[in-house]
Amino acid sequence: MSDVIAQSVYTPSPYREAAEAFIGDLRREYTGDNYWLQPDCLDMPTLWIGQRDLLPLLRFLKSEISQPFAMLYDLSAIDERLRSNRGKGERKQPESDFTLVYQLLSFERDLFVRIKVALPESRLSAPSATPVWACANWYEREAWDLFGIEFIGHPNLRRIMMPPTWRGHPLRKEHHARATEVDPFTLSADKQREEQQALLFKPEEWGMARANDSSEFMFLNLGPNHPSVHGVFRVALQLDGEQIVDAVPDIGYHHRGAEKMAERQAWHSYVPYTDRIDYLGGVMNNLPYVLALEQLAGIEVPPRAQTIRVMLCELFRIASHLVFYGTFAQDVGQMSPVFYMFEDREKLFGIVEAITGGRMHPAWFRIGGVAQDLPHGWDRVIREFLDYLPARLREYEGMVIDNKILQKRTRGIGVYNTAEALEWGITGPGLRATGLEWDLRKRRPYSGYDQFEFDIPVYDGGDCFDRCRVRVEEMRQSLRIIRQCLDNMPGGPYKSDHPLTTPPRRSGTMHDIETLIQHFVNNSWGPVMPAGESCFPVEATKGLNSYQIVSDGGTNAYRNRIRTPSFPHLQMIPLMSRGLLVSDLIAIIASIDFVMADVDR
Repeated sequence: MSDVIAQSVYTPSPYREAAEAFIGDLRREYTGDNYWLQPDCLDMPTLWIGQRDLLPLLRFLKSEISQPFAMLYDLSAIDERLRSNRGKGERKQPESDFTLVYQLLSFERDLFVRIKVALPESRLSAPSATPVWACANWYEREAWDLFGIEFIGHPNLRRIMMPPTWRGHPLRKEHHARATEVDPFTLSADKQREEQQALLFKPEEWGMARANDSSEFMFLNLGPNHPSVHGVFRVALQLDGEQIVDAVPDIGYHHRGAEKMAERQAWHSYVPYTDRIDYLGGVMNNLPYVLALEQLAGIEVPPRAQTIRVMLCELFRIASHLVFYGTFAQDVGQMSPVFYMFEDREKLFGIVEAITGGRMHPAWFRIGGVAQDLPHGWDRVIREFLDYLPARLREYEGMVIDNKILQKRTRGIGVYNTAEALEWGITGPGLRATGLEWDLRKRRPYSGYDQFEFDIPVYDGGDCFDRCRVRVEEMRQSLRIIRQCLDNMPGGPYKSDHPLTTPPRRSGTMHDIETLIQHFVNNSWGPVMPAGESCFPVEATKGLNSYQIVSDGGTNAYRNRIRTPSFPHLQMIPLMSRGLLVSDLIAIIASIDFVMADVDR
């Protein structure tokens, strides 16, 4: 491919300089000229590369380029066969039936880049990136499971989301999206025998040996129905006595096709589905979705709406961390804290309900702003909570953090360093607990976060205890941000007047028929988003979360990829737990802070 350089903005203006610096370094330092730089990518630089040249480019970007891209942030695919808007002339994307999409992150550049590989349906395969990044393992299994793309050299390419007996690949365009599109389910005797046979545990299929030279191993299922695995999650344990030889996570029990649902829902009617991803994060899930759409459509969000969003997001960060804090202490044997912390969470939900009308899942953010303005008296309830919680956090610190038994159970347990965290795709508090001071709200500010004063809590132990301490300090920083929202709430509109906002502002609907029709159409069918692609990561409660949205110029998504932090985090369990005891694994699982809906989607 020839290197076609378009005179366009590759990223939003705050990051244009970093993007141009990367492109300049790529031209100078990369010896190959076999890539094509896709124009008109407003979110990040995007390179197309051939199958044969993929791994050399990935290795170069990870290790050889100046200020390298140490993390494989995401790996997904697109079924292109029904897509009609792929650009024109020199700007037209290469022909492909399927496209592999790799997203890389450089912490030194504060920059994301996207690598694309065009795949014909007749040769639906690519070399495995597991020799380059360990975390590519699960991402490649997911792409094979949901799209049928084979990765040559993968150590154990098998289904990860769907049951082993599933027929087909659900994110292909020909696969049905609703149960009503197929015949009613029946369970014949042969089908029942097949399903029962598939449930048989065979250690070799999990990469585990039955014995070593001195003893036979015991195999134990932790989950999928066990209170300590925090959801429908299974860990297959290979034990030598009580010592863990290997611990292999098994996910997918909570998978419900959230990405497939986006292909049938209107842009604005999909907002409530985002709430159910990290179901403890509330509106924090709405934010990357609406930001990606606003970036795609060129919608400028008013300052008041941005500040309201920040305030609600930080309230939900505290709510999520309170759940973590209480259950973390409970999992290592301390029963009282969780009851106190859930009481505080209820107070917080009372505030959320007063503002939004909802509690856990308010689905309150909208394309272009928020659903409605702040109600009368909002400042009073916020101020009361800000005055109330700090003393409670001090009390919890004496109850949990200073508890010597908890410290002995969690210090030096589940340790990993910064390099290992980057290798496995760890973000958020789990990364900052290794000593890396990196927070997306500071390094790539969005929604006006650059206007707020707050610190990035960092500890360097990389163990269960420090992962807890980071989150405790984050709650205090969230209180600082919320207080600044309270004291400096801008005036003005709570939603943009852009024609693609949803629902449109009602002013004028009773004055002329054209505005009334536009309001009705946008509420029923939804807006028509421009054709293109957009991805907007945010610092969510558990790490980096983003929606990679592909629009074909219609009223719903052609492809909606959800990158969640919990998915790569669970993949690291074997590394963190080998050689420890089963009781240590419980502390490790608690310290990760995940929800299975965030993993399985």
